[in-house]
Amino acid sequence: MSKGVIKKIAGPLVVAKGMRDANMRDVVYVSDKHLMGEIIEIHGDEASVQVYEETSGLKPGEPVESTGVPMSVELGPGIISSIYDGIQRPLEKIREMTDSNLLQRGISVPSLDRNKKWHFNPTANVGDEVTFGDIIGTVQETDVVLHKIMVPKGADGRIKSITEGDYTVTEDIAVIETDHGDVAVQLMQRWPVRTGRPYKEKLSPEMPLVTGQRVIDTLFPIAKGGVAAVPGPFGSGKTVVQHQLAKWADAEIVVYIGCGERGNEMTDVLNEFPELKDPRTGKSLMERTVLIANTSDMPVAAREASIYTGITIAEYFRDMGYSVALMADSTSRWAEALREMSGRLEEMPGEEGYPAYLGSRLAEFYERAGRVISLGKEGREGALSVIGAVSPAGGDISEPVTQATLRIVKVFWSLSASLAYQRHFPAIDWLTSYSLYMDNVEPYFNNKVADDWTELRAKLMRLLQDEAELDEIVKLVGMDALSAPDRIKLESARSVREDYLQQNAFDGIDTYTSPKKQHTMMKLVLAYYDAAEAALDEGAKVNDLVALPVREAIGRFKYVAEDEIDAKYNEIIETLKSQIKDAIARKEDF
Repeated sequence: MSKGVIKKIAGPLVVAKGMRDANMRDVVYVSDKHLMGEIIEIHGDEASVQVYEETSGLKPGEPVESTGVPMSVELGPGIISSIYDGIQRPLEKIREMTDSNLLQRGISVPSLDRNKKWHFNPTANVGDEVTFGDIIGTVQETDVVLHKIMVPKGADGRIKSITEGDYTVTEDIAVIETDHGDVAVQLMQRWPVRTGRPYKEKLSPEMPLVTGQRVIDTLFPIAKGGVAAVPGPFGSGKTVVQHQLAKWADAEIVVYIGCGERGNEMTDVLNEFPELKDPRTGKSLMERTVLIANTSDMPVAAREASIYTGITIAEYFRDMGYSVALMADSTSRWAEALREMSGRLEEMPGEEGYPAYLGSRLAEFYERAGRVISLGKEGREGALSVIGAVSPAGGDISEPVTQATLRIVKVFWSLSASLAYQRHFPAIDWLTSYSLYMDNVEPYFNNKVADDWTELRAKLMRLLQDEAELDEIVKLVGMDALSAPDRIKLESARSVREDYLQQNAFDGIDTYTSPKKQHTMMKLVLAYYDAAEAALDEGAKVNDLVALPVREAIGRFKYVAEDEIDAKYNEIIETLKSQIKDAIARKEDF
């Protein structure tokens, strides 16, 4: 341990002298109040400390003590359903202790409950040879999450003893005989947050992370183990998109990081998730969710830690063989914390005052995502998918954080203020968004859902792109200047937008659409387009085709329950054929 004293204070940055024996990234405690911080720069015997709590009232000469260990998180049973701050302090436990909704400075509460007992079921036996990452037993953490206890780093060897029973997270459950002596294993292990957890092999992202959001799954899919960015101006629905993905994405564990966003948004998550039924299990969604809350009124410096705390917890569950979805809302606020600390350190600024290393820090974070084969004899496959919201001022995506993010991520869901003002949600702009996972995941959709998935998707995209071109003509010369086929194309594209892409997150049925229903809806929208084009060739009047009553039934198909889609589809197709036939019969008699 290294002990020094405060030399200078500049907001969340404290410069301490007498710290020659300290190391970079050591956790330190500042003053008699024991404010937690982290060393981010060392010059000689002076260390610059990023303090994760309010520093007002500190003065030069107060003690600074290094713990000699890097900032780490506690990993073990009790993480699921918890809400932590950016440095993994359990907020509910703190409220119980202090009987206050306000965080008090210097308060220290273990991240995992030291008194609660968990029932441990061994899956390994005495005499088994084990290595880092092997599963030696399980704990039923919640009704839906089986917590797998893995051999910690540095405990490769032979199991000397292992016993079933009820244990706290700090009691020994097994002893492993290693080349360096006996190592006791507990339910809990620690891991430094800035070091990614190792794995055996990284796999190609070939499986889609099905979200139930039609504009995402159909047009701009993300792969399991993939990375996506959701940039957009204020009010365009970034947080709602992330809430929807947290609720409905095909992931077994959800880690939601509220990094510098407003407190009311985290409150929405806290209020909604316990009440929301998980579509997989029928249980509360919180039974497979971890929340990291470092909102805009909490210490700025801790925002930086919150991102690493969240992704380390997510990697831990990935290593168990689970598919994990991590939502970071928002990386812009995290970058602002970097900018503030960089300014306090008097570093040479980059563009718009952000540090020159902004891009590399973002890359370090996103590159910890992936679909991997975990360490251990079993060869478990796990996936960590990361969706980061970006909040560019005024929706200007040319600003540094968005541009640095776009150079890293493979999926860009561009939120449009104009779509949001039209109450078109999700407000993902189909003309500016993209997914580089399309070629990877198309075989899955073609093989598992329908062999014409790619063909139907391409037709939808062509219609939307043609609509954009025709809109320019309509603005210049009016709708009457369009030919009949172009009128049908515009109407069909409107149907794609309003009946397919627009989705109501507050409707019990429309909030989630399975891939099978998405395929059926695509067929239905395009069936009208194909039938109307054919009817034009047979002399039907364009106004009759635009006003077909069946179009309302097509528009309301999104509200049809999953178990009724086949019968309803056949009924609508028969009605469409009949009404098209009537429209042809009413053709002008030349």
